[in-house]
Amino acid sequence: MNIDNIGAIYMIPNLLGDSAPLEVLPISVKKNIESLTYFICENEKVARAFIKKIAPNKSQQNLKIVLLNKFTDPLEVESFLAPCFEGESIGLISDAGCPAIADPGAIIVAMAHKKGIVVKPLVGPSSILLALMGSGMNGQNFAFNGYLPIDKQERKKAIKGLEKKSFELQQTQIFMETPYRNDAIMSDLIKILHPSTRLCIACDLSLKSETIRTHTAEEWKSRTFSIQKRPAIFLIQKD
Repeated sequence: MNIDNIGAIYMIPNLLGDSAPLEVLPISVKKNIESLTYFICENEKVARAFIKKIAPNKSQQNLKIVLLNKFTDPLEVESFLAPCFEGESIGLISDAGCPAIADPGAIIVAMAHKKGIVVKPLVGPSSILLALMGSGMNGQNFAFNGYLPIDKQERKKAIKGLEKKSFELQQTQIFMETPYRNDAIMSDLIKILHPSTRLCIACDLSLKSETIRTHTAEEWKSRTFSIQKRPAIFLIQKD
């Protein structure tokens, strides 16, 4: 099949919260959304709201949306790419931030490469990179570790392990948490980390309420700060 007749996968970044789309996203994202009919997303309601916000004149009735999340049957996923072989491009949208980064969209991208479908990542906000940029920590060598264990003992072990890795590799360690456990993990970090280890907490990135603070674990003990249920990224670096 002529690759010129195959549609592409456009990786469309979503907002990180309630902000004006064109204050955060380039106009190219709006133009691509306006030109697409087929979309793959985690949550249809969230995706439709985002599309309506950035392209209010686009017909919602004509959108063709399939869901890719933890409930999706793996056997269905390959069929999601069928429109590409009919000459239609597809938009891949995350619930927040960049698709395929801490997001199930990676499986679609990997499959697209195997099938010779062009993948086009679009510019937009990533909470992971924004947090790293604003942390003052090592941006030359860093690792994203997803979520830490829920069990307290396992989590303590994981925190100590990341701190050790940060020191040995001179590598910034980045992770996130479910918002309702934010304050609990912050408390654990302050107690478990070496007093001189730097800890950055970055909340509500790209929003008006954005907060990015970096202090040593010892310094954090004397500060009053509650993340509450705000979306947050945590970074540590032991020099």
